[in-house]
Amino acid sequence: MCLSDAGNGLRNTDFVSSWPSGLHVGASWNKSLAHQRGTGMGSEFKKKGVNVLLGPVVGPMGRVVLSGRNWEGFSSDPYLSGALVYETVEAVQDVGVITSVKHYIANEQESNRMPANGMESVSSNIDDKTMHEFYLWPFQDSLRAGTGNIMCSYNRLNNSYGCANSKSLNGLLKTELGFEGFVVSDWNAQHAGVATALVGLDMAMPESVDYWGSKLVDAVKNGSVPESRVDDMATRIIASWYKMGQDKDFPTPGIGMSSDLTKPHSIVDARNSTFRSTLFDGAVEGHVLVKNTRNALPLSKPKMLSVFGYSAKNPDHNGPTIGSSAWVFGAESFNYDEFSNGFFGSAAVGNTPIAFNGTLYSGGGSGATSQSLAVSPFEAIVHRAYEDGTALFWDFHNGSPAVDPASDACLVIGNAYATEGADRPGARDDYTDGLIKHVADQCNNTIVVFHNAGIRLVDQFIDHPNVTALIFAHLPGEASGKALVSLLYGDANPSGKLPYTVARNESDYAVLGPDLPDAGMFRKFPQSNFSEGVFLDYRHFDAKNITPRYEFGFGLSYTTFSYGNLSVEQVDDANTGEYPTGEVREGGQIDLWDVLVRVKAEVTNTGGRDGAEVAQLYVGIPEEGAPVRQLRGFDKVFVSAAGTETVEFELPRRDLSVWDTVRQKWRLKKGGKYVVEVGGSSRDLPLKGTVEI
Repeated sequence: MCLSDAGNGLRNTDFVSSWPSGLHVGASWNKSLAHQRGTGMGSEFKKKGVNVLLGPVVGPMGRVVLSGRNWEGFSSDPYLSGALVYETVEAVQDVGVITSVKHYIANEQESNRMPANGMESVSSNIDDKTMHEFYLWPFQDSLRAGTGNIMCSYNRLNNSYGCANSKSLNGLLKTELGFEGFVVSDWNAQHAGVATALVGLDMAMPESVDYWGSKLVDAVKNGSVPESRVDDMATRIIASWYKMGQDKDFPTPGIGMSSDLTKPHSIVDARNSTFRSTLFDGAVEGHVLVKNTRNALPLSKPKMLSVFGYSAKNPDHNGPTIGSSAWVFGAESFNYDEFSNGFFGSAAVGNTPIAFNGTLYSGGGSGATSQSLAVSPFEAIVHRAYEDGTALFWDFHNGSPAVDPASDACLVIGNAYATEGADRPGARDDYTDGLIKHVADQCNNTIVVFHNAGIRLVDQFIDHPNVTALIFAHLPGEASGKALVSLLYGDANPSGKLPYTVARNESDYAVLGPDLPDAGMFRKFPQSNFSEGVFLDYRHFDAKNITPRYEFGFGLSYTTFSYGNLSVEQVDDANTGEYPTGEVREGGQIDLWDVLVRVKAEVTNTGGRDGAEVAQLYVGIPEEGAPVRQLRGFDKVFVSAAGTETVEFELPRRDLSVWDTVRQKWRLKKGGKYVVEVGGSSRDLPLKGTVEI
């Protein structure tokens, strides 16, 4: 059985695609497109003989704004992430590849994620209610979709290691949620033998000579581990293999994935031209336009265009490298001394990009992708400028470049890098902000683009009168440049929405950076107390009445939309008992998915061009101390100019319930009025209704 990274596409190999990252998919708010991406990505894994795709990611969930791996997941909201992981799992597994949904659970920071130098991994300390209503939520959706595998994480959970925690593995996952697949450890996340076997770990990676193997045989013989438990491990693994049909006509495991790409190896081109449109559309829809003044965009055959910023051009290297890759280990630029001195170890030669101050197609670490071909923003701009007869001026290296006063527009393209293995140093950087202000001081039409692997703050420059437009371009994959140019010139209409909140100040967030070890006697046992509960991102901003710079769900278009004719109706024959009573299947009690309320609304395109709008539904649950509103539905709908479309939402029992820690069940709030709001973002909700259950 072959297991391979990662949730955004294959890495360390050739002839594969670089797909839009999880965060980019989250910014698209497009369930259908997420499904198409899963199908295309899964087909590439299958052609390379990969039995288990190590992804998608719904942990981390964005608790720590500066977490190094937030970009691998979809969003900072459990509902949005849950809806997109459902589509991804279903699509990948329909192709015949097992998904490994990770990292289970509460793996929210890179700092101290693994034991080192006598120090244990950080412990994520979470109460039962927060666990169910936030962190467990998207994993529950992945189980409903039928994922064959869950990967347990490096961190400790309430002071027990994630791969040795009976409550989370045997209790929540396999009993409460009825998981029938197998649990695999993250690489080297197994720290015990008998204990991990008993608590629910089914497969240890990359090997388990120290804990299992012959030692597991001995444990069975001496009665420490029941033979039935080993049978259960094997059954879960083999059942997933059979369920995917991998016993018939499946390619040779790992075919065409040489450990050394500089030597002769089998060529397996996993790409399929059928999915080129998915790569492009996925790249387009994850861009989010958040500012557009003085009709700066779209561009229309400018006479002169000036381009600045290190993220405009391609990296200077994309091919086999010494070691695995600087990206895999989290380096932003190649440093030969680090490799020659063994700083990064001596991994096999791979094929992932090393960025010499180049554009970001993905973040770094094991989630990095291996594009066989990629179009940078500047390459795409050059092609368009040639067609239009536009004069181009560019400077990608100077922090204080000269600016031609004849420029009709100036593009500043920067990035915000993030990687596995380290948390980000900040949510802004003075160099890039200084470059933007320098250009804006000399160019009255300065358009800013960020390829951001996480939240990027913009308040140091956003109110400059000459900064006319801002696009969060996230991590688009190989079609990056083509997608950006199609949006800049109006060939495509922006439709992305933020899957997180952009604050005005770092202090506005509930949790900005990682929790680090305290000094003193307990410094070897770092703790991270999730005392904020579910009040993260927009829930926190709403509760504290903090005005964000750009709210969760926000995004502009080249047209405008209005909302009307809200209808909120309870399903007549629905069982509205306080607690669910159904049997447990994969995903939990089956009546959690019974629809209790149906909502309809109309979306009208009030502008002059066709466009797509993400209609969002939020629910306020009548419980003391509950969030003001929580996302409980979304639908991306195409609306022609001057046209109107109807959006429909279904609210099942789980979406209207809270977790009862005493009864250990989801509970409807009887007798109170649920508030239902519909609109274009978490703070633009013109339609409001109520329903009492």
